[in-house]
Amino acid sequence: MEQITLGNVSITRVREYYGPVDMTPHTFLPESSKEVWETGADWLVPHFLDAGTNIVNAAVQTWLLRSEGRTILVDTGVGNHKERPHAPVWNHLETDFLANLARAGVRPEDVDIVINTHLHVDHVGWNTYLDGRHWVPTFPNATYLMPKDDFDFWNPENGHQSKLGRGSQNVFEDSVAPVHRAGLTLLWENSHQIDANLRLEIAAGHTPGSSVLTLTSGTDRAVFVGDMLHSPVQILEPDVNSCFCENPAEARATRRKVLGWAADNNALLIPAHLGGHGAAEVVREGSTFAIKGWAPFTPYTEYTEKG
Repeated sequence: MEQITLGNVSITRVREYYGPVDMTPHTFLPESSKEVWETGADWLVPHFLDAGTNIVNAAVQTWLLRSEGRTILVDTGVGNHKERPHAPVWNHLETDFLANLARAGVRPEDVDIVINTHLHVDHVGWNTYLDGRHWVPTFPNATYLMPKDDFDFWNPENGHQSKLGRGSQNVFEDSVAPVHRAGLTLLWENSHQIDANLRLEIAAGHTPGSSVLTLTSGTDRAVFVGDMLHSPVQILEPDVNSCFCENPAEARATRRKVLGWAADNNALLIPAHLGGHGAAEVVREGSTFAIKGWAPFTPYTEYTEKG
């Protein structure tokens, strides 16, 4: 199963990449405890950790939503042909993402809204594709919703320094600026109501403009959290940040707030990068949280060839 329905909204998982991200657990999540990886090995391996190499496994995927007659993409992954000299896992990636999207029944021209939860390299890549020598919008009829705080932070003209360092080289120029020049972006602040079912809100910390998308339809709830967490370990240890969080204190507070909302509202928690079943239900467990169950999406079983 690659599609579920919550209330009046269908959710389809569209794969771009699944496999190793060339970091050990304590490189990726330096504050995580050794014990959580050891005691959780029976369920962390293989979907979230390769036991043989001790390298973290992660997914890059787009969440395809159909709501009120519109086709909506949540995050657009890495993209093909992108020059990423300081992010070798994503350098010149070649995947079948557009074919996978087509298998879900969507052509690029069918997309009405693209949501970039934040503007990191692995969330904006398919915003554009290479047409000859030029990067052009992949989804020509879409409105691209981007948090203004992230747009300003990552715009190289503003000279901000980031935890990614040179890892973000070329990203704004080839995956953000072309759609902005084409007049397709809507730069929103604080919150943005998409329709009766879907609302965007700033959830800063990982980046200044990191956002979450809340789905509320009938009695069903879900929250798409982008990179608020990268691993289910961060559900069990919610104060653990990734090595990429720009504001660590703010990221911890955001994570606890959103996990608390998900637990209290029986909402499906849908991060950007979980392999396995891709999403989970969470419950409070004392001062922390636990996984109550996994979403019914079919787990990925094969790594993606990088091309």
